[in-house]
Amino acid sequence: MSVRQAPTYQQGAPQRQANDDSDEEEETLANEYRAQVGYEDGQDYDAGGMSGGPQDLQAQLVAAAMPLDYQATLETKIQSYDSYCNLFHFILNSEGPVDIEVPSHFWAWDVIDEFIYQFNSFCSHRQRLALQQSNTSVNEDEITVLRDNPNTWGCYSVLNVLYSLIQRSQISEQLAARKRGEDPGPYTGEYGGRPLYQMLGYFSIIGLLRVHCLLGDFSLALKTLDDIELNKKAMFARVMAANFTTYYYVGFSYMMMHRYADALRAFNHILIYVSRTKNFQKGAQYDSITKKNDQMYALVAICVAFYPQRLDETIHTALREKYGEQLTRMQRGGPEALPIFEELFRAACPKFISPTPPDFDQPHLNVDPVEHQLNIFMEEVKTNMFSPTVRSYLKLYTTMDLTKLAGFLEVDANTLRGWLLVNKQRSRQVRQSQGGLLDGDVVNSSDLDYAMQGDMIHVSEAKVGRRLVDWYLRNLARTY
Repeated sequence: MSVRQAPTYQQGAPQRQANDDSDEEEETLANEYRAQVGYEDGQDYDAGGMSGGPQDLQAQLVAAAMPLDYQATLETKIQSYDSYCNLFHFILNSEGPVDIEVPSHFWAWDVIDEFIYQFNSFCSHRQRLALQQSNTSVNEDEITVLRDNPNTWGCYSVLNVLYSLIQRSQISEQLAARKRGEDPGPYTGEYGGRPLYQMLGYFSIIGLLRVHCLLGDFSLALKTLDDIELNKKAMFARVMAANFTTYYYVGFSYMMMHRYADALRAFNHILIYVSRTKNFQKGAQYDSITKKNDQMYALVAICVAFYPQRLDETIHTALREKYGEQLTRMQRGGPEALPIFEELFRAACPKFISPTPPDFDQPHLNVDPVEHQLNIFMEEVKTNMFSPTVRSYLKLYTTMDLTKLAGFLEVDANTLRGWLLVNKQRSRQVRQSQGGLLDGDVVNSSDLDYAMQGDMIHVSEAKVGRRLVDWYLRNLARTY
């Protein structure tokens, strides 16, 4: 079979600014999305004469991109895992690159997306059965099958596939060369110039972002995107589902790392894009995008509560319509805000998974990964829940006695010192400017600054110098 010309994944142009909303590029993305909708709605794959035989690779490629039935049995899910293993083994370990024409880059994303979705779904189902093992309604036959197949849809095997596709395609080297403005040709090797490997390798990078986030390793999740620039020139931006997935997991990872400004920038970008293409959304894809859209608005509400800032008018209006009352209560702070933070986090977070299979013999040792991440998040919320109240008092004064402020808040002076220290530390966060997603500069994210001298709090609307900030932190930490 012929091999199509390799697609261009990254342009050599300098990285565009985050607020670059060129109408010409938006129209290009919209046209790409129209093509994608047509592909997903009615265009058939060129199956090349599907015979169903074991050597019919084209048929296997088509099947790999097809969603598994929602009510599929456990045996079917295990068979699907075996089919993926056989397919990827053939692609990665054949003598020389597989010479086959692939349908499109939409297809390549569907393969990786469905592969990770089935992995996530299987692990979540297995974890749920393990946690509910004492329930009489639990299917004991399923537990027996799962206990006998601990390596099915294993975390190691899924990560191994994604890393192997990236390594075999040498896509990271090609993307890095493009970022440097070089010709990626010398870095393609024997496999990297073939669309099959190049496309699967590229979207495996996005897949790694997703899997590491599901495992709770948020810094590694962002690290995987070092060679991909988050702009409209990137290949993932041409596939709506990939675009949406990328920014969702980037934004969520930033949020869990307390980098709320960066999280909001990621969410705002994709939500504005969705608002401009909503007329093309329909069917099952529309339902999926709408659900994810609501989840991201919930995450925006959480980030704005931690880091108040001006939003795009479209985002601001939609946020007020969806979560206006909850946002007001979260921004007010205090214990009454805790249930709202928990509710929104549960509704908007990914379905976290454990890197290891659950212990069916000792179910009391199993930890629910969703509850684990929720507890980590809620500790951050509890630490910051009195910051809005403290700020509201400090805005009224330029100088204030610590004991007097403690009396207003009805707490002892030492507790208030702790709140002030936390509020001060949280107002300084890393914000990405250039380089990788983990890079950035420490900036003061608050319009209110203060320092302490003895028991006196000196408040300023202007940002104080670095030397005074460092002195304040050393002094307050020593006193506390």
